[in-house]
Amino acid sequence: MTIKAVVWDVDDTLFDYTTADRAGMRAHLAAEGLLGGYASVEHALLRWRELTDQQWARFSAGETDWEATRRDRVRAFLDEPMSDAQADAWFERYITHYEGAWALFPDVLPVLDALAGSHRHAVLSNSTIRVQDRKLRVLGVRDRFEAVLCAAELGVHKPAAEAFHAVCTALALQPQEVAYVGDHPEIDGQGAADAGLLSVWIDRVGSRSSGEAPVGPRRIASLAELPALLGGDTRFGAPSTFG
Repeated sequence: MTIKAVVWDVDDTLFDYTTADRAGMRAHLAAEGLLGGYASVEHALLRWRELTDQQWARFSAGETDWEATRRDRVRAFLDEPMSDAQADAWFERYITHYEGAWALFPDVLPVLDALAGSHRHAVLSNSTIRVQDRKLRVLGVRDRFEAVLCAAELGVHKPAAEAFHAVCTALALQPQEVAYVGDHPEIDGQGAADAGLLSVWIDRVGSRSSGEAPVGPRRIASLAELPALLGGDTRFGAPSTFG
């Protein structure tokens, strides 16, 4: 069946989240006078990401709301009691530094241009509409996507098949007519494959050997490979950069 639409993950797929997160945290810790409290920025960032994952797990389980996850992340990171207002203010100062480092990956605009006339485009993200819609607008690409769906509003998150099927429904397409592109091999790659979509795992850093890769997704090293993959026999036997 012909692939008619491409659905995209955002963070570390379209948007260089890892670089922005590192640069933003470095600038924020320096501004707050907190660099001396960690062995390195990388140690601080590792702790921040651990807390992010913990709070996301609480949110996805329905234990707390989105704002509370941010406040609790700040309190745990600083290891001190804070009022909601104090935690919100600290997080907003961090966001200012983080947003100052926002950028698309260099291969994003060329591939969106290349596929503009042949495929529809949408977003499915494990975040909130408020966060991702604004991010896409700041990055200048929101008008490239006819739909933006996020876990917070859907009430279900990747890798659940229901999340992938929700975006297919929004596009009025069958899963077999939709490709999903994301950077996480299990949450994005295996999740989309199990839901019946053509799953494309963008692995820019070559994070796993071919023997360790999930079975379902097609693996590419650059989005420049995507048009050829979509234009060929994409569901059965399409070649991967990694062999």
